[in-house]
Amino acid sequence: MLERAAVRAVPRAVPKPWGRADLSPWYPPDGKPGLVGEIWFERPAGPGPASPASSLLLKLLFTSEPLSIQVHPDDAYARSIGLPHGKAEAWYILTAGPQAVIALGLTDAITPEALRGAVLDGSIADRVRWRRVSAGDAYYVAPGTIHSLGPGVVLLEVQQRSDATFRLYDFGRHRTMHADEAMAAASALQDAPQQPRHRLDRERTVLVASPHFVIELVELPPATAWELNAMTETWVFTLGGRAKVGSLQAGTGDALTMDASRTAIDVHDGPWKCLLAYIGSTERPDLLQRRVPAERSLEQQPQQPQAGA
Repeated sequence: MLERAAVRAVPRAVPKPWGRADLSPWYPPDGKPGLVGEIWFERPAGPGPASPASSLLLKLLFTSEPLSIQVHPDDAYARSIGLPHGKAEAWYILTAGPQAVIALGLTDAITPEALRGAVLDGSIADRVRWRRVSAGDAYYVAPGTIHSLGPGVVLLEVQQRSDATFRLYDFGRHRTMHADEAMAAASALQDAPQQPRHRLDRERTVLVASPHFVIELVELPPATAWELNAMTETWVFTLGGRAKVGSLQAGTGDALTMDASRTAIDVHDGPWKCLLAYIGSTERPDLLQRRVPAERSLEQQPQQPQAGA
């Protein structure tokens, strides 16, 4: 008997000066003025005992201008300044304009003194390593990696649940800078190497396997049934198609979350594509298993002979 443990995450819009007014096709316009840069997916509040605080945070990011050039601390540095933990994150590019770029690491290693000078005179924008991106690309942003996003990008971000962000440069927006903290946190001053993605099986591809979380791209065939065995905090974000996950319907843009539970997945008539993110440092081959639907299982049982036959 599979538990119906999945819950639908509640999206929350977060305004940002580099955001967008139009979030389609992911979200319809809400009629409110201002630019939305991020959609945070939160666990819903409900009756009964409070759910444990999540360790991961899922966000959609929408850029019309560059983000600040910034860096996040690792766990050790975060704790040394009184924070509970650091911030590792990963990006999956959903859409990208023709000139869309991200920045990860620097073009070459420089001394702390040279880095401070580049921050003070603004030349840090020319020292970061900008690279073109396309839909379907995935990147891991290790703590200590200097990074940014350019305009024309929509992505899903999976991160340790932390707001520890230290800005080095903000493209003239005059927000607070954190040069001292940023330079203390920065540990990867050169390029940020990326692991190659690899397939677990026909349906599952590991995009990121970090010390804190794993992200998989999952593509399930139409009209198939599966069991998701979530031993740790697990998030599901639908990229396309529709499926029933536990008692919930999941379509494009929906985020679901679950903990320590076994959940049935029944794919509708078309293929279902999603991202799976879960706590841990290695992939779990047993996380997703194909199952026989209950009605089909009954059909396959041998027929009992009727009395008098």
